[in-house]
Order: sequence, then C-alpha cells, then structure tokens
Amino acid sequence: MLELISHLLHMLLSLFALSDQEHITPEHPLQHSIPGGVVILDAGNREQRPQATFRGKPVMLLPPNENRDQWKAVIGIPLSAKPGDHQALINGKTHTFTIKSHPYKEQRLTVKRKHVNLSEEALKRVRAEKKDMLAAFRNFEQTETWQPMAWPLKGILTSPFGLQRYFNGQKRNPHSGLDIAANTGTPIVAPSDGKVTLTGDFYFNGNTVFMDHGEGLISMFCHMDSIEVKEGDVLTAGDRLGTVGATGRVTGPHLHWTVSLNDARINPLLILSPHPGVVSKALLTSAAREDKATNGVVQTAVSAD
Repeated sequence: MLELISHLLHMLLSLFALSDQEHITPEHPLQHSIPGGVVILDAGNREQRPQATFRGKPVMLLPPNENRDQWKAVIGIPLSAKPGDHQALINGKTHTFTIKSHPYKEQRLTVKRKHVNLSEEALKRVRAEKKDMLAAFRNFEQTETWQPMAWPLKGILTSPFGLQRYFNGQKRNPHSGLDIAANTGTPIVAPSDGKVTLTGDFYFNGNTVFMDHGEGLISMFCHMDSIEVKEGDVLTAGDRLGTVGATGRVTGPHLHWTVSLNDARINPLLILSPHPGVVSKALLTSAAREDKATNGVVQTAVSAD
C-alpha cells in the first residue's frame, strides 16, 4: 500500500510539474507559470495600494504583512495564453514574465447532438447566458485578502483541468475546471468565504451558482440538482450551496467546479488549502485515473462541460 501511494504521489508531482512551483501557503496561491496557472509578482512596499493590471484587467493584490515585505500581484493566466514573454503593468511600469508550455491531455466525449449542433433558439439562449456569466467572472471587489479554499464536496475527481475536449469528434474549448463525480443529492459547500453573485438554470451548465471571493477570484458550480442560496447571500466557508445533480450538458451526476482569477480560468488545485489531508485523496484518485490513459488521451469521463 505504501509503495502504491508513493508511486501515485510520484505521478502527481510529474503531472503538475511541481519542481518549478512554490509551495502553497496561506499567504498566496500556488505559483505555476503555464496557461491556466498563476504568476506572482512583487508590486512594491508603499502603503498605498498599487495599480496593477494584466491584459487591461485588474489583478489580485495582497498587502505587506508579517510574512510579506511588499505587495504581491497575483495574476491568473488564461488557458489561451501562448508560451513566451508576457507583460503586467504595475504602477505604470511594465513587468515581464515568462509562460511555459504545458502538454494538457485530450478527452473525447459523445453527447446528444443538440448539445453540439445548436438550434437558432438555443444559440440565442446561450448568447444571453454567456453575457451574464462573463459579467460575473469579470466582477472585481477590492478586499486585499485571500483565503485558501477547501474541496466543495466529497467525490471522485473524474476530469482534471485543462483537457482538450472533443465532443462527437468536434474540437471544443479546453476543460476550464474540475469534474467531481458524486451521487445526486450530495451536498455542495462554499470552498471559502464569499458572496453569491449569480444563480440560474443555464443551457450548458444546468443549475449553476457563482461566488465572488474578492480580488477577482470567482468560483462557478455547475450541473447542480438543487440550489439552496440566492443572489446577494454572504457565505462562510462550509455553508451549503446546494446538491450535486446532472442538469445541463452532462453524461452523469457530478459537480463541475471552475475557479477564475482576473477573468482567467485557472486550475483550482492552485488555490486549495495546504492543510494535511484536504487535497490528498482527490489528487491521488486523479493521478490513478490518468495513469490509465492511453497515449496521453483520456478516454472516459462523466462530464461534458
């Protein structure tokens, strides 16, 4: 058993290339300079909050404290970002950093034709819903705090972040979250403190809740069976959001959990709590499943997000 755990941990370290990452601390998320990752830059030590943007959007700023001698700019990197040099603007000065390439795996799913080739009526609905969702992702509330997140439910991690997806053989956007399979009715809880900013029944995402955690950090919870919160509710980590379901475009009951930072979808693993035992079970499950992939292509999943 110990040898198996050691083997899975070794695969996990290789999978996420942790050799070039910092250890996660309560001070800031884990840094991983790849598409879908996080970059952390020094932003000066003056008392006044700096001005910091990436691609014209404000970014998370964490002030100096007993463990930080200066402000930190915490930047989410979109999955669409190309490897190479990128620039952030901090107090009017350009700060250059490098994004490395990362070989995300593929996933091929078969779904109902209506969810791939949409009717005009469905397209109209999807466009309207996308406008509301983008507004929720782009909201930015200055709090100058950050709280590591916990898993929003107990389940099996079936689809990791960043998979290049093919629906019925057609290439689609990469998987911008984590899929966690569980029985219908399994409770879903808030992974950290925040405010509910949007709820609804969406064409692709089914019953969905958005939470704003401050500083441009947004969570989205999809395919829920029931929603037990309303827009404007202020929640504490561990408060119930609702239950797992199979609404929207899915192939089985599960939670699709997206985390967004400065309107860039990032790997939720980079913001999870560092406390022992919180992440290990799901990560080991993920590593074990991915070890069964053939030629770098994941063959099975329960989600069609």
